[in-house]
Amino acid sequence: MQLRYAFRLDPGPGQRVALARAFGCARAVYNDAVAARERARREGVRFRVRARCRRR
Repeated sequence: MQLRYAFRLDPGPGQRVALARAFGCARAVYNDAVAARERARREGVRFRVRARCRRR
């Protein structure tokens, strides 16, 4: 029985750009959420998990 798969991605140049953009956006959203949570904790306010996202 095989429990896991091992694979490697080999994206082309255009795919590398798209992946970098997607992961960069995900990192920015994550960092914004962490900052909002820390700000809420400092201010003693409850952090809203299902808050609406804002555009930059």
